[in-house]
Amino acid sequence: MPFYENPELTSSIIKIFILVLTASMIAVGLAPILINFLYKNKLWRKEARTKTITGDEASVFHELHKEREVSVPRFGGILIVGATIVTALIFLALSKSGIPFFEKINFVSRNQTWLPFFTLITASLLGLADDILQVKGQGKYIAGGMTFTRRLVIVILIGLIGALWFYFKLDVHTIHIPLVGDLEVGIWLIPLFVVVTLACWSGGVVDGLDGLAGGVLGSIFAAFGIISFANGQIDLAAFCVVIVGTILSFLWFNIPPARFYMGETGMLGLTATLAVIAFLSDSIIVLPIIAGLIVVEVFSIILQLISKRIRHKKIWLCTPIHHHFEALGWPHYKVTMRFWIIGIILAIIGVAIRLLG
Repeated sequence: MPFYENPELTSSIIKIFILVLTASMIAVGLAPILINFLYKNKLWRKEARTKTITGDEASVFHELHKEREVSVPRFGGILIVGATIVTALIFLALSKSGIPFFEKINFVSRNQTWLPFFTLITASLLGLADDILQVKGQGKYIAGGMTFTRRLVIVILIGLIGALWFYFKLDVHTIHIPLVGDLEVGIWLIPLFVVVTLACWSGGVVDGLDGLAGGVLGSIFAAFGIISFANGQIDLAAFCVVIVGTILSFLWFNIPPARFYMGETGMLGLTATLAVIAFLSDSIIVLPIIAGLIVVEVFSIILQLISKRIRHKKIWLCTPIHHHFEALGWPHYKVTMRFWIIGIILAIIGVAIRLLG
């Protein structure tokens, strides 16, 4: 049956189209206001980073980014998070009008999007606080910002709240394995959820080049939007594509030369939310495939640290690994676009595997 002969499917497609278009337009409209505010107040780092997270000298990174870090503002994630929230509030308010059309378009629902919204807002506020500390040069982390331990504790708390919501409120005790079925994990779902949240949070290292994080995260959220739609989780699918729409608008201003960087405001919010969406869509098994680039980025850092500790030698010129290619002489736009292509391919493979089940 063609999709246009299925009223329910047609209305769901129209709903998603309207939401992503609205979110994109809102983000494009808000971007100039945000950019002007950021430049007017000079909200960028006052000092370029010279050390790694372990306290070692980051001479290669510093040489590559010493000028951009102190001239391009952070806080670009406000555009993504803000436009997503504004879109949700607009259609939530319209749904109260009693008009059936607007009731259908609303995508704020307790069982599908309450937890993603909570995670997005909470983690983004944490990132916002960190960005503020960094531009003020306050805190103990590198050139300002929250300490690693404090970040870690807060992210664990966010993950724990999500885990408890899943286990007790949503009564989720299983994870789906494609071609096998549901695997009962019981109470182990709680620590698993926290670990996955931490793993996604560590994926924030994919940020660092103009347009890189936006393109990579855009393909990941698009993949989970497709999976959610196939699962019949239309509100969750709408949430994912709204984020994709705002990311595309963000990229319009973030591709070289970037007008602003996503910053921790966007990276913490989006990566933490990613873990929630993976569990809600019962796709935790394919998360490492869909987000394969993030996995590679994180492991490049881990392997580098291990090699420096044991062998007293580097494997890569600079980590995360996208900076290694940059240090080799690749133009930053070439690194970004090649990573985009790899990210899209991995997202397609992950979706295909998930839908097999």
